[in-house]
Amino acid sequence: MNFDWFFQGDYGTAPLNWPAMILALLVALGCGQVLAWVYMATHSGLSYSRTFVNALIVMPMIVSLVMTVLSNNLVTAFGMMAVFAIVRFRNILRDTLDTTYILSTLVIGMASGTQKFASAIVGCSLVSLTLLYLYYTSFGSRHRYDVIVNLHWLRSQKELDDELRPVLGRHGWKVQLANQRAHDDFPGFDLSYRLLLRDPNRVGDLQSELKAVDGASRVSCILAEDESEI
Repeated sequence: MNFDWFFQGDYGTAPLNWPAMILALLVALGCGQVLAWVYMATHSGLSYSRTFVNALIVMPMIVSLVMTVLSNNLVTAFGMMAVFAIVRFRNILRDTLDTTYILSTLVIGMASGTQKFASAIVGCSLVSLTLLYLYYTSFGSRHRYDVIVNLHWLRSQKELDDELRPVLGRHGWKVQLANQRAHDDFPGFDLSYRLLLRDPNRVGDLQSELKAVDGASRVSCILAEDESEI
């Protein structure tokens, strides 16, 4: 049975290279799958979406197919531009990095659809390695202190410098007085320190030593959160 009538409409100005088109779709599928795996492995936070992961796999194939359709038919290209102008796809991305994944899938799909297979594969590999590097090195996060120490001090300022500060300095590389507040109703004042600890695992020892200092009361230690998402 002759199926030339079925494929004739796809010729445009030149016959369509079907093996190249299928290879382009498979390359786009493979690269999209790699990006989806990277996204699943590195994503953190509450904005994870299974449908977004699926979109990362399908989108390069769609873009590749679009580029294939537009390559040999100018009339179809103008018609598709008109359709895209009418139909608008709107979706609010919850994470800034999600935009990077979307852009990566679009570019990979364009490279596959124009049969630049080496560019698609190499680009996908380097982007994936970069995203993994940023995740495992926690690049971009700021860690200026480990713990916030709050306490009430009943003795004089001189005794504070002589007895309390040495304890803080023994446990912390960096000690910063964040807040000092006096009260009219009762003696002493409230203190709040930020510490970059020499050993982050010894927060309990720090709190115990501070409680043992004469004049210190209501001692509490609050672990500081990463500032990258604040």
